[in-house]
Amino acid sequence: MADDADDAEAEPTVELGEGDPVEGAPLARVASRLTWPQEASAVREKEGDATIRTPDGPRTIDSVLGEVDETYFDTRQTFLSAVRSVIGTGSVATAEE
Repeated sequence: MADDADDAEAEPTVELGEGDPVEGAPLARVASRLTWPQEASAVREKEGDATIRTPDGPRTIDSVLGEVDETYFDTRQTFLSAVRSVIGTGSVATAEE
């Protein structure tokens, strides 16, 4: 009986297929590489050149932080909220080859 539960967990819940590539990394991945709290200047220094996925196309963290009013992020969630207020949420366009 325990084997059935292990098998169910081993299978992906969403099948991954062949699709168009998406430029940039997910915002959550970039945020996970940092420890919190962080000043915006420290985020720029460490991850400023990282390209993230946005609904309007790939952007660097540095360019997004240029539009954020916050200078200090006490938590990861504060950082994510501030960045998402600039880039928005929604579908991410695939890369054109």
